[in-house]
Amino acid sequence: MRFDRIGLVFDYPDDWTLELDADGGSEAGGSPTVTLLSPGGGFWSVSRHDGYGNARLLAEAVVAQMRSEYQDIDVAAASDTIGGHLLPGFDFNFYCLDLTNTASVRTLQAPGSLHVVFCQADDSEWDRVASVFAAMTTSLVRGLPD
Repeated sequence: MRFDRIGLVFDYPDDWTLELDADGGSEAGGSPTVTLLSPGGGFWSVSRHDGYGNARLLAEAVVAQMRSEYQDIDVAAASDTIGGHLLPGFDFNFYCLDLTNTASVRTLQAPGSLHVVFCQADDSEWDRVASVFAAMTTSLVRGLPD
């Protein structure tokens, strides 16, 4: 399936559930967010922030939020390069509901906007969906305006 709305274009599996928050919630200055839920409970989410924000500050805000929610969390700086675009961010490992979980946040600067991509799944599902998360992120990067 192809998503092409609110300034975001990417492909996703047709058996995943899409949730759209086009106005960024009730927060002042909220950012449009699309979340895709896998059949197994993992999710991939992207938010678009207009303008040229500080990618590092956004990624660090996600780290702070994760640390506030999970006491025993491992955080490691990480990055990906897709189509010549550097996506800096962090990887996380933590326990949730007695399951080990993996998550990642990556930021992506685009012409006139900054994107934050977050994905998470319990480790029994992560092995199955990590490549799907990567494919969706790659299609997002390819859908950016030149």
